[in-house]
Amino acid sequence: MTGSDEAVLYEVRDTGVAWLTLNRPEVGNAIAPPQRNRIIELMGEAGNDPAVRAVLITGAGDRHFSTGGDLRHPDAVQEDGADPHPSGWVSRLIESGVQPLMTSILDCDKPVVAAVNGTAAGIGSHLALACDLVVASEDAVFIEIFIRRGLVMDGAGAFLLSRLVGLHVAKELVFLGDELAAGDAARLGLVNHVVPHDEVLGVAGGLAERLATMATVPIGLMKRLLNAAYDQDRSSALRDEALACEVNSRSRDFDEGLRAFAERRPPVWTGR
Repeated sequence: MTGSDEAVLYEVRDTGVAWLTLNRPEVGNAIAPPQRNRIIELMGEAGNDPAVRAVLITGAGDRHFSTGGDLRHPDAVQEDGADPHPSGWVSRLIESGVQPLMTSILDCDKPVVAAVNGTAAGIGSHLALACDLVVASEDAVFIEIFIRRGLVMDGAGAFLLSRLVGLHVAKELVFLGDELAAGDAARLGLVNHVVPHDEVLGVAGGLAERLATMATVPIGLMKRLLNAAYDQDRSSALRDEALACEVNSRSRDFDEGLRAFAERRPPVWTGR
C-alpha cells in the first residue's frame, strides 16, 4: 500500500515495513500542523495494520531529517499586531498537536526505527528520540533549538531527554542549544548506530526489516514495559510485567515459539 499527501510519503513494503518520509525538503522537512496530523493518522494506521510489523521514519533529501516545527505556518504563530490569543491557547495547541505526535510513536505497538539523514532540530530531534531505535548519518546533528527562539521546549523533550541522558546532560543540551554531532549523540545514548551518510537508509531499513521478521506482539508489549519503567514503582512494574506475559501467551507466536523450541527448528513468526 502506498499513500501520499505530498508533505508525507507513506509506503507499506512487502517486507512488512512501513516507510514514512517527511517530504518538505525545501523547508528542511519542517513539520506544519497538517503534516503533523497526517503523521499521527499514519502511525495509528500502522499500529492497526497486521501487514505492518515495523515502521521506519526518515526525511526527504540529503540535508535534513526535520528542522522542527514550521514556525512560518499560519497556524503556528501569531502575526505582529494581531489580537492576543485567549488564555490557554498555547497549552491547548500543544496538548492537541505536538504531544499527540510524539505519543503516536511512543505508544505504537510496532517497533519504530528512525533514519536520521541530516539535521534533527527541536521537535524534529524529539521525533527521532521517540523512536525505538535510531540510526544516524555521521553528518547528522541534533539541536535543542528552542532556547535560540526564546521558547520552552515541547514535544515531550524534557520527558525523553532526562530519561535518555540524565538530568545534568539534558539541562546542558536544552539550556545552551548547541549542536550535538551524531557521534557525540551516540556516546550519550541518544543514537544506536552512526553510519556513513550514504548507508543510513540501508542500515535503518535493514534493522526495520529484521524487526519485521520477529515476533511482533511481544516486541510491542516489551516496548510498553520499557517505556513505562522509569515512572513506576517496583510492584507496579512487576504487576505489568506479569500481565504482559499473560497477554502474550494468547498470541500465535507464543505457541510457535514453544513448538519450534520443542521441535528443534527455527521459529516462523507471523506477528500475531
